[in-house]
Parts: sequence; C-alpha cells; structure tokens
Amino acid sequence: MSTDLEGAFAGCRGRLEGLAYRMLGSRADAEDVVQDAYLRVARTRLDDIRNLEAFLFKTVTRLCLDQLKRAHRRREVYVGPWLPEPVLDAETLSADTAAEIADDLSFALLLILEKLSAPERAAFLLHDVFDCSYAEIAASLDKSEAACRQLAARARKAVTGARPARPTPPGAHQALLQSFMEAVTTGDVGGIEALLTADAVAYSDGGGVKLAALQPIVGAAKVARFFAGIVRKSHRRGDRAEIAAVPINGLPGLVVHLDGALEQTMSIDVRDGRIAAIYVVRNPEKLRAVETTLAKRAAGNPA
Repeated sequence: MSTDLEGAFAGCRGRLEGLAYRMLGSRADAEDVVQDAYLRVARTRLDDIRNLEAFLFKTVTRLCLDQLKRAHRRREVYVGPWLPEPVLDAETLSADTAAEIADDLSFALLLILEKLSAPERAAFLLHDVFDCSYAEIAASLDKSEAACRQLAARARKAVTGARPARPTPPGAHQALLQSFMEAVTTGDVGGIEALLTADAVAYSDGGGVKLAALQPIVGAAKVARFFAGIVRKSHRRGDRAEIAAVPINGLPGLVVHLDGALEQTMSIDVRDGRIAAIYVVRNPEKLRAVETTLAKRAAGNPA
C-alpha cells in the first residue's frame, strides 16, 4: 500500500465517514462505504491521481449514490417510519470546516436531507458542509459545474427554509428534554402536552422488529396520550427502566434500558421553546453501534 494513500486516508477518514453518514443515515453503512473506497483507490494507479483526498471524496460520493439506489428500494418496504441510525460520537464525523452547518448531525437535518434527491444531497453536502469546489463536485457527479451549482442551490433553499433561524442553546434543550421525561414518567398527560408545539410529531422506528407506531403521531394531544400510555403499560408489566442522558447526534438525548438491555434512544427537535418533534429509535440493528459505544465507555475506554 502506498504510504501517500495511507497518509491521505488517515487525514480525512473522519470527514469521509461524516460525508457517508450524512448521505446514508447509517453509521454502519458509512464505515463500509469508506473502507470500500479505500480498497478501490488502493487498486488504482496512484501516479495518475493528482489529489488523493479529492479522489477519495469522489469515490465515497459515487459509492454512496449507488448505495442510495438500493436503500430507496429497501425503504419502500420498511415497516413504519424510517429514522437515521443514532450516533453518540458525533464529533468524530465533523466536517472540520468553518461552515455553520458543518457540526449539525441532528435528526431534523438528516430527515430534511432525506427529502432531497441524491444528487442534490451530494452537491449540497460536498459544497456547503465539506467545502469542495464545484469543479470537484462536477467530477464526482458527472455533471457540469453549472448543474452542480443549481443542485446545491435547490438543496440549500430546502435546508434553510426548514431549519430554525436561531438554534436552541444546549442547556435549554437539555432542560426541556428533562422536563418532558419527568412528565412522561409520571404519566402527566397535561404536563407532556404543555411542553409540545401544537403540531408536534413523534416518530418511532422499530423497523418491524420492535413494537412501534407504524405512522408518525401528529398533534400535541395525541403525542401526549401516546407516551403516557406507553408508561402505563410499562408499569403494569413491572419493567425496570433505567434512563441516562447521553448526547445523540450532537444534541441532548436519552438512552433507555429495560431490565438491563438497551431498549431505545430518544432525542427531540425544539422550536420556539417547545418540543416540535420526538425521535425514538428502537430497531435493534440501528442500536448496535450505540450499545458498543456505551460498553466501551463503561469499561473506561474512549468511544
């Protein structure tokens, strides 16, 4: 293996995985794509490559686009709402640029990206988040620079229109999440509802493996009754729940264990001081990396 390739790969691996995760919404798939990209580039005649890092980004982008075609077919038969795979170490996926959006790995943003076409998503991420030139993006997407500018502009408009003008401070975000869990734990339907926006939405991703709502739950009253009902059933079963505050995708979140086993993660989106969306991931396949990270931290090893 070329030491030049190894050095370039080591220097940008985190950003490559950050790009792939933002494109695919899966940490496991992102890691597989980046490793595949490395092996493919290693089989290429390196003397013909002027910029190894740019070539790695190009290769990862194309592999992600191929992966998204397969993912689209899987999503068509996915049971219930699809949510991204939660990550506890968002800092390792940082874009490492000065762009304001570079550190945003929130579920809210990732779900906005899901609504874009794959080329729009790629052009926006490469330019606005990873600071690639339009010439590099054009080479990655096999399109003209003008077309890539248009793709990025359309995506930027969609993202800007859906994101809050002023992000909620982490302390206020954490306090709101804590108040929500206190109200849920006590089954206080009125208390839960008071913390929600009128159009609040709850997403529960069980992937057809774990029990979860098959459709998003919309409206403060319905969301409040839904969570209060879950707690009542849990109390009747005698579940022993342990809830811990853990950053999820760079924002305050919670992990819930039932009888010692990881059951789910929970995170929220905040708008105007209230909870606008709740994201609950229960699909065991999407919790494997979370479980591994938690085990490493419990053993005193860095995640």
